[in-house]
Amino acid sequence: MLKLVRSIVSRLVCRFRSRAVVELENLALRHQLHVLRRQRPGRPRLFAIDRLLWVLLYRLWPRCLEMMVLVKPATVIQWHRQGFRLFWRWRSRSGRPSADREIRNLIRQMSSANPLWGAPRIHGELLKLGIEVSQATVAKYMVRRRGTPSQNWRTFLRNHAEGIAAIDMFVLASASFRLLYVMVILAHDRRNIVRTAVTEHPTAAWLSRQVTEAFPWNTAPRYLLRDRDASYGSDFRSRVEAMGIAEVITAPRFPWQNAYVERVIGSIRRECLDHIVIFNERHLRRVLSSYVDYYQRTLTHLSLEKDCPDPRPIMPRRIGKVIAISQVGGLHHRYERLAA
Repeated sequence: MLKLVRSIVSRLVCRFRSRAVVELENLALRHQLHVLRRQRPGRPRLFAIDRLLWVLLYRLWPRCLEMMVLVKPATVIQWHRQGFRLFWRWRSRSGRPSADREIRNLIRQMSSANPLWGAPRIHGELLKLGIEVSQATVAKYMVRRRGTPSQNWRTFLRNHAEGIAAIDMFVLASASFRLLYVMVILAHDRRNIVRTAVTEHPTAAWLSRQVTEAFPWNTAPRYLLRDRDASYGSDFRSRVEAMGIAEVITAPRFPWQNAYVERVIGSIRRECLDHIVIFNERHLRRVLSSYVDYYQRTLTHLSLEKDCPDPRPIMPRRIGKVIAISQVGGLHHRYERLAA
């Protein structure tokens, strides 16, 4: 009895299976006829819906490739693989969440500013900042480079700025029409005004003494940039050489080659001396001392990312209200928060 039931069931299954195969064959052939009828004379054109239908047929009945006349069987298999990739790309959209915009920007900023850093170095730096991300995420959002990473000219010059200082002088007329000479020595690393001095007679001996007092012991820079003024005589050159400083002399009538100190002198004139009548040498020293203190501790510089030569701390809003402190005789002010 059991054998009879099994045979009946197998016959029914074969009958329904053969009928489904016939229906699929008819569908494949009719679709090809439909494609041929809708086209103009020439090569038939297949649309996306046609490709999708053949991919589904191949999925349900792989033997449908034997019925294909318009395209090659390998083309249908290629369509199926492309659909498989698109399907899993769509399924993967809800995978691992992306990092926050702030973290992505920070990774790109670190990668751009440090071309010699790889993903492990940046990942370790982020961990020190309390940012928990994987190293694979860091590698994903790093800036892509072609070839060996190299520093730009700005970075190259900044690396050598610590060992460079510049010296220059300018002339100012006092209230009694006497000429006063002002010497300025500037360190290039953070635009620090190392020393200012005033005299009526800028001799080589006086200039050499100022350099000695500006750089005591082992604080002398590697290079000293200056112009071709005749005041830098033999005494000055011998003193600088004894201190182990190499002189770099600019070309004649090219002040832009000593641009940093020239800019500082311009700031001293525009922001201070152009608004004051200087009475004598003592008065000029006092005014310069006031402005240098303002320049070092208050004035923000674009080249220092809007910080001061002497770094100025940020005062959060919770400390208290803002007050103004007069500087340089009221020409400028320093703004700080007064603790409540």
